[in-house]
Amino acid sequence: MILDHAVPPVRAGDQQESEAAFATARRLLAGAAGFRWLPLPRRLERGTGYLLLVEWNSVEDHTDGFRGSAAHQEWTTLLHHFSDPFPVVEHYATVLTADSQEDL
Repeated sequence: MILDHAVPPVRAGDQQESEAAFATARRLLAGAAGFRWLPLPRRLERGTGYLLLVEWNSVEDHTDGFRGSAAHQEWTTLLHHFSDPFPVVEHYATVLTADSQEDL
């Protein structure tokens, strides 16, 4: 599994509109081959930043599959105009995990 990470800055005053657009756009990701899950938390210290995490089965599901699709074009139209500057998207592979039930 691969986690893609972006920190999209949203212009002050555009948060509510961007969250509504994301509520629509998330369905585009959910329908993509290899998509697993995503959260979109808002930064508490400054309400203009978000943390977008998307888990994929593989990097190629994101880079070749989703980014090469018509759904990505719609995603771009819905969301990219809210971020200035446009965020860097990076991919991560899990090294280790822990949960509250684990005996450490």
